[in-house]
Amino acid sequence: MKKIVVVTMLLLLGFCVHAVEADEIGEIRKQIEDQNKQLQQLQEQLEQYEAQRKADNQKETQATLPDSLKWIEKVKLSGDFRYRHETIEAQNDGKPDRHRNRVRVRIGLKAKVNDEWDLIFRLAGGSEDPVSTNQTLTGSFSSKSFWVDRAYFDYHPAAIDGLHIIGGKVKNPFYKVGKNQLIWDGDLNPEGVAGTYKVKLTKSDELFVNGGGFFVTESSSSDSDMSLWGVQGGLKHKFNGNTYVLGGISYYDYGNIQDAADLDVSGSSFFGNTSSGGVFVNDYNIIELFAEVGTKVSEIPVCVYSNRIENVAADTSGDTGWLVGLKINKAKKPGSWEFSYDYRELQKDATVGAFSDSDFIGGGTHGKGSRFGAKYQLVKNVQAGLSYFLNDRHDAGNNYRRLQADLILKF
Repeated sequence: MKKIVVVTMLLLLGFCVHAVEADEIGEIRKQIEDQNKQLQQLQEQLEQYEAQRKADNQKETQATLPDSLKWIEKVKLSGDFRYRHETIEAQNDGKPDRHRNRVRVRIGLKAKVNDEWDLIFRLAGGSEDPVSTNQTLTGSFSSKSFWVDRAYFDYHPAAIDGLHIIGGKVKNPFYKVGKNQLIWDGDLNPEGVAGTYKVKLTKSDELFVNGGGFFVTESSSSDSDMSLWGVQGGLKHKFNGNTYVLGGISYYDYGNIQDAADLDVSGSSFFGNTSSGGVFVNDYNIIELFAEVGTKVSEIPVCVYSNRIENVAADTSGDTGWLVGLKINKAKKPGSWEFSYDYRELQKDATVGAFSDSDFIGGGTHGKGSRFGAKYQLVKNVQAGLSYFLNDRHDAGNNYRRLQADLILKF
């Protein structure tokens, strides 16, 4: 009998304990649910507060600008400054080695006219030379000049995504693999009307087409104005990951250049092109084939590129040119670096020498050789660079050496 009583009491005690525990767990759950509701309410209040604060800040900004200055909100200002020390050693040119310091100053402005029209302006130092904005530090501390480097409109209709129509003194619209300068110097800004168009064909494929007509010379005393017409097409395919291949073809046609006088650029004559009696001997219709491959090796971007050109209208030999190049990494974040190299051969009449790279062989055509480049990002918007040209000029073993040390600041 005693055993039955003890067992019964133990069972009752266990039931009571279980009931108490169940009540406590239920209370804890209720408390957690209440806390979650409170946290959700606080989160919603915080989001509302942030949205209101942004709206108030925007209203304050707009309120601080009078109507006469509201146009500032549609204008973007940019610029860069480059200080360069340069050493040039040119064999058999009858001149001593040259050591000079140069600066490049550029200030750009982009204004949004409306959703489909923009205006772009850029002033730069330099001279009338179309392939250089450098100014040598000389002239007994004389003042330096500013020129209109770019001034054009950009029409990008909303109905045709990827289309840009530009006109004026425009940014070069033609794609240059690896940004090489076999045909076009990097500072060249042609004058006329051009169009660029990009369209996605598939998730991995993109087609681009560029073209334009430009005015090289115009004279009131002659009806033989010189012109340049160009068209270019290419396809870019992206593989899985960071690898892509790009290839295409360009065609450039100069009008009224054969039998025309020199272009009178920087006081020079024909920049290596064949001439006779003070005029161009050849016409210049240039076909370009180009290719570029990019990938990552151990998380470092690598790009290999090449292009080949031929002047199919030349009446003389020496009508081809080619270039192969390599870029490793990109100097962008502080502490990052970049290395580049290219080798090229440019025959006399492969292209118009006045518009090709102004640093390679001292400018123009009729030479071959290497270019080495390195950049290092010192801090945000401040970069150091080195370039070295190891070239031969005029097929006569005339060595040409050019070293450039740069400090570049941007805003």
